[in-house]
Amino acid sequence: MTEDLDPVWKALSDPTRRAILDLLRPGAKTTTEIVDAIPDMTRHAVMKHIDVLRSVGLVITREDGRRRINSLNVVPIRQIYERWVGPFAELWSSTLLRIKDDVETKNKE
Repeated sequence: MTEDLDPVWKALSDPTRRAILDLLRPGAKTTTEIVDAIPDMTRHAVMKHIDVLRSVGLVITREDGRRRINSLNVVPIRQIYERWVGPFAELWSSTLLRIKDDVETKNKE
């Protein structure tokens, strides 16, 4: 499973691609809206970033006439969370609860 998520991690490593995902979090946007939101890059460069996000499944694009409407697909991010964040959060939660219990026990003594 780790190897399957490697391309997603690589896509997420770029700040411009993360910015595009942030733009899509509230809802779908056309490619033009995304390009306009990143004025320091050319349209071609932004479209290449969208293509990378699409290739790893983080963005789903549908055509509406001549417009391309891009939406965030959270499934790959959820897979990363379940594989990496969730188990470590549980580990830290149990450790913090143990520390809390130790401190409370010492305060009662």
